[in-house]
Amino acid sequence: MKTTRSRRPQPAIAERKASERSAQAAGAGKRTGGKATGEEFSTRNPAYGKPAVTGAKPRGRNATGGFAEVPAQGRGGRSGRGEPALEARMPRAPRSKPNPQGGKAERPTFEAYKAVAAASAGMLPEGETRKIKYKTVSRARRMQLRQGSVRELQMQKELRERRIATTEIPAERLQKALAFTGYGSRRAMEDAIAAGKVSVNGKIAALGSKVSLGDEVRFDGKKVVLKWPDRLPRIVMYHKQEGELVSRDDPEGRVTVFDRLPRLKSSKWVAVGRLDYNTSGLLLFTTSGELANRMMHPSFEVEREYAVRVFGELTQEQINEMLKGIELEDGTAHFARLERRGGEGFNHWYHVVLKEGRNREVRRMFEHFGLIVSRLIRVRFGSMTLPGRLRRGQFHELTELEILGIMRWAGLKINGRQADE
Repeated sequence: MKTTRSRRPQPAIAERKASERSAQAAGAGKRTGGKATGEEFSTRNPAYGKPAVTGAKPRGRNATGGFAEVPAQGRGGRSGRGEPALEARMPRAPRSKPNPQGGKAERPTFEAYKAVAAASAGMLPEGETRKIKYKTVSRARRMQLRQGSVRELQMQKELRERRIATTEIPAERLQKALAFTGYGSRRAMEDAIAAGKVSVNGKIAALGSKVSLGDEVRFDGKKVVLKWPDRLPRIVMYHKQEGELVSRDDPEGRVTVFDRLPRLKSSKWVAVGRLDYNTSGLLLFTTSGELANRMMHPSFEVEREYAVRVFGELTQEQINEMLKGIELEDGTAHFARLERRGGEGFNHWYHVVLKEGRNREVRRMFEHFGLIVSRLIRVRFGSMTLPGRLRRGQFHELTELEILGIMRWAGLKINGRQADE
């Protein structure tokens, strides 16, 4: 059986440690709880503008007990090597944060990384501080569904791999083809074409130019590989929450629905209609601009159904007037249908159907009679109804079979062209 002997410190090490402790006590004073006391801050460090510490570091604390402040220009960090210091040295790249509601972590947006790069580009003026506010948005969850039958899965795979013949792809306007490829919005592409940044087959393009399959397109001198609508588009049903904007960019940094959607590599989501900031419910997105236009244009009169909760109750005369027509600031508006859906106390529910999508039309029609809408939910758009299982903040991507049915309902081919009558 082995015996263990207690290890004794070597005499040289013990003497060195004792001398260090005595020197530290003589130069820096007492230590309280492992941190420097007020006696240590007797002089000031001219480089930092903060009290200097002799024999012991202040560990990021100043004389008043707060955290030490780093100037915009000066020594530049703790190393004292003389590097120029930015705001708190260098802004850190945004990191993912845990989602308090569970699920995937909240990932920083691309704008957050751009803000860090802009702040890290150069030094700030002396004495100036700048706070960068990162916007982290958690991606929407996908609605869980049961897997279809083997036959359905095989049909979906065939539709996913199906491509139309190249001879059926017509010529497209240049700005539309560039926008579909993912180079930016149509308006931005029109500005780029007007500035002479785009060429087709070696010639500077002009507004209104069209491009066909096989043409050589260059943007700022670089060759562009155009994407063509030769397959089924994608369609997403999203249950919008109150407090989200239907916009790609907000100067105030608020959450947008595009921050919540899954990312696309070669195309972009097109919102089918809009919902107000305080309106929730069904919101559709697709990668086909033709399908979105077919569903939104007033000439097609696609129905939109809303569930409305109102403070108060409509009389039968008011209901008849809403169905007949009400004069608003931007013209006459009327409901195609209006049904009572009950209610308790002062709150009453109604279901209304519109065939157009004006700004705040439902709310303005009720406000015409002095009634305030306290809750507004879109429950149907055309042939697509908000699923009961689709919770707020979740999305459901339609299968290829469902998308094919929507394209036939809209009278469009796979590539978005109008189907033959």
